Amino acid sequence: MNYQLCPSILSADFNRLGEQIREVEASGVEWLHIDVMDGDFVPSISFGIPVIASIRRESRLFFDVHLMVTDPERYIADFKTAGADMLTVHAEACRHLDRTLDAIHEKGMKAGVALNPATPLCTLEHVLHKIDMVLIMSVNPGFGGQVYLPESTRKIQMLKKMVQERGLSVDIEVDGGINSETIDLVLKAGANIIVAGSAVFSGDITENIRRLKEKTDAATRC
Repeated sequence: MNYQLCPSILSADFNRLGEQIREVEASGVEWLHIDVMDGDFVPSISFGIPVIASIRRESRLFFDVHLMVTDPERYIADFKTAGADMLTVHAEACRHLDRTLDAIHEKGMKAGVALNPATPLCTLEHVLHKIDMVLIMSVNPGFGGQVYLPESTRKIQMLKKMVQERGLSVDIEVDGGINSETIDLVLKAGANIIVAGSAVFSGDITENIRRLKEKTDAATRC
């Protein structure tokens, strides 16, 4: 299985964004998590297409773009042009989730679906075969620096079982409250794509990544 540490630039210093992304890349990370928030689906507003296009010109990382926006199907083509490699949409934000997944794939991107903490896994029952990655939100989305919700562990375990029983190849990503302690919980539960914001960008970025990657690299070897 492919295990990846996926730093979230929502926690980066925006005044030094390019510099910090280069440090992340130099530290051996392959994925970058980019949270797009519209002030409607979630209370906060982050950044959008021009920022992604700008950093795309300077980075070879895999861009995991997490759309916390209402009716995300409106922007699929624009995010493809900006340089997204994967678009993850919220099941709660899509009018027609099945159609949205098809539209993402038609543009040549991988398609992910995010579930808020209170959204049950059965929401994915009829579209799981079309999904490249499921993002389990282990906090309520909209703000960085929140505490991991313990009930998320069981949800990850249940999703892992669902994927295995269907014989599918679906990545399981976890986002929210990940640090040097909670990362062990989610890896053991079955997650293989680990989003970390504050745990990467607070303090020594290179050293933080080294410690977290020790965990994901160990899981890869198992």
